[in-house]
Amino acid sequence: MTSTVSPPDVLARIVAHKQLEVAERRALVPPKKLEQSPYLASPTLSLAGYLRRPELSGIIAEFKRRSPSKGWINEFAPVERTTLGYMQAGASALSVLTDTEFFGGKNEDLTTARRFNLCPILRKDFVVDEYQLLEARSIGADAVLLIAAVLEPQQVRRLGEQAKALGLEVLLEVHDRAELERTLDVSLDAVDLVGVNNRDLRDFSVSFDRSLELVELLPAHLGRVAESGLRTAQDIQLLRRAGFEGFLIGETFMRHGRPEKACATLVQQLRDLEPAR
Repeated sequence: MTSTVSPPDVLARIVAHKQLEVAERRALVPPKKLEQSPYLASPTLSLAGYLRRPELSGIIAEFKRRSPSKGWINEFAPVERTTLGYMQAGASALSVLTDTEFFGGKNEDLTTARRFNLCPILRKDFVVDEYQLLEARSIGADAVLLIAAVLEPQQVRRLGEQAKALGLEVLLEVHDRAELERTLDVSLDAVDLVGVNNRDLRDFSVSFDRSLELVELLPAHLGRVAESGLRTAQDIQLLRRAGFEGFLIGETFMRHGRPEKACATLVQQLRDLEPAR
């Protein structure tokens, strides 16, 4: 059974459930079992590197079935067709939601995407334990998301260092200046990219002012990703001119019956605006 959560307690509910879920997964599939995955012997691809490739769009196209606030977005979209279509359309990378309870995803979605795509794949989930890092590597992920709003700065540093030891890149997500400064002050060397989430997790409102305010504070050597609320080529153009290299887009695509076609349309519109990138 999936859950619909109200804005004030969305993160607390998700994190509490995730901690229980991780304990259950660890008991069912111990780390020694995860270490037997063939993906641990395969090299990973650089998300930061792919976002900087000039022939690509900078778009991280997301496979997302539902959200805690809006319920089902696209329950029956096939992973293979959608993710392969995203990459054929010109996306730079993929993001796959693997949380089941609140987002309707599963680990198998990412593994399926991995089988059919030679590109970086971000495991989008709520990481609260090092077990999830090994799990991410074992299912074929190249990068993981660490969310400053649910982790203490020292946790970000510890998890980031462990992720890097496994060959994973780390995308740190922040929502405001306070999160950014207190987290990077402790964990700068443990992350590869910073994502600014334009959505206020208290009321789910979206404003690009968040990204525009924080971009100048992001260290130049880190990849810069704008997240949430991006719908048009003009949105991407605005944020690229401000200094962002990556653009995480999920719901805009997934609300269409054929998400990959929505991605192709947006990429073409972007190319028409920026033909000489």
